Parts: sequence; C-alpha cells; structure tokens
Amino acid sequence: MKQKCKILVLSDIDSSTEKIIKNGVNLAKIVDGEINFFCVKKAIDIVEKESQLSAMRTINEKFLEADNKIKKIIKEQSKNEDVKIDYKISFGNLKNEISKEIKETNPDIIVLGKSKSKVLSFIGDNIISHVLKEYSGTVMIASDNNLLDASSDISLGVLDNINTFSNKFAETIVSYSDKSLTSFCINDDKLNSNNTTDSSKKIVEFVFEKGDNVIKNISNYLSKSKVNLLFINREGQEINSVKPDIKSIIKNLDCSLILTT
Repeated sequence: MKQKCKILVLSDIDSSTEKIIKNGVNLAKIVDGEINFFCVKKAIDIVEKESQLSAMRTINEKFLEADNKIKKIIKEQSKNEDVKIDYKISFGNLKNEISKEIKETNPDIIVLGKSKSKVLSFIGDNIISHVLKEYSGTVMIASDNNLLDASSDISLGVLDNINTFSNKFAETIVSYSDKSLTSFCINDDKLNSNNTTDSSKKIVEFVFEKGDNVIKNISNYLSKSKVNLLFINREGQEINSVKPDIKSIIKNLDCSLILTT
C-alpha cells in the first residue's frame, strides 16, 4: 500500500486558520496526503499574573475553547473532502513546542501561514524563520489571498535558475497542472527545461534585471500571470542571484510559496 504524504499544518487559532487548513487540504489532495494540524499557544499569554490554581483553570478553559474551534473548522473542511485530518493542541514556548512536534511527526511537508502587516503572536515570534532553521524539508507558506484549489487548474511558477523538480512533491504538483509553467529569472539565470519531469510542459519565462526593486517587479508579474503557487529552492537561495533574503521574498510575493530542497 502506497504511503501517504505526511503534511504538518502549523497555526494558532485566528481569522486565517481556516484558510491555512484549506490550503493544506488542497495540497493533500494533489500529493495524496494526510494532515496533522498542530495548534500551539503561548502559555505565558494565558497564565501571566495568575495564581497556579487560577492558571490551570484558565488553561483548561482555553484548551476547550481551542478544541471546539478546531473541531468546527475540521468538520467544515472535511465535509466534502476525502482527506484525513488529525489535530493536537499544545500550550508552552512556541518554538520549543513546534520543534518537538516536527521531530515527533517527521513530516514530508510543513504548511504555515504568511505574516500579516499587523503582527500576530504566532508569526511575531519569527516562527517561519524558526521552522526553516529546524526543518530541512519542503515548506509551504500559504497565502490568505491566493488560495490553492485542487479542483481547478492551478497556475504554477518557479523563481530563478533552480533544480526544483528533483523534489518528488514538486514533480507531483507540476504534473497535476495542465497550464504552462511560468519562470521568473534574474539576469542570465534561466530555467533549464530539462529540470522538469514533463518535457512537454510549456515554459513562459520572464527575465528581470538585478536591483533593489527586483522582488517588487517579480511580484507585479506574478499577479499579472495569476500564479497560484511559486516554487523556490531553499538551498539555491544561498548561491544564486536572488539573494534578497527569504523573509523579503515571503513578505513581498502575494501567492503561496513552496520552498523545496
């Protein structure tokens, strides 16, 4: 029996949680995966300035509140989708709890949301940077504004001259789409079509001059090209010309990102 792709979805409970899980569910449909949803909350936000007894009571109340919200979201997402979703709730140090969960679940892909202009507690603790440091595998940074929809023909892009498609999950996603692959290159760094597993895949290439506004310019063309999902090679970012750090790329590109290795 073929083993399912293990997808770990990380989030707090807030207005974007449902969209993050929805992105995870649609990704699972494409790569034949199952989801572990991990909700972690800072204990200090709950127990600060309270007695031990009062703190325990508050934690229990917050646990039940989070549990009910998660069950409702999962029930809604699972209504018409044949995707298994398990979940876990934890209170404690965000980074420590996430590190433990990554080790325990050993996921194939991690999904988490993008930060907002208004700093939220979950993203405000540099969680994306922490995950990228702790986990060397494939990471999806899900966009609230550009949801992945497995029931429609998704539009895919790739950033810079990278061997993205040696990643088996990237191969699966690329073969899932019938649309042309859009390549965004900087200067003479061009995508070699031999990197794709499907030689018949048409590639539309945009080449940009290196400079301070290169990521902003790419972002504009991403919108015009209506790209839903952009592949970026994490290892390639250390050596190629798109060296604006990964934080800048995540912040400025308004679509979901797949960071591969």
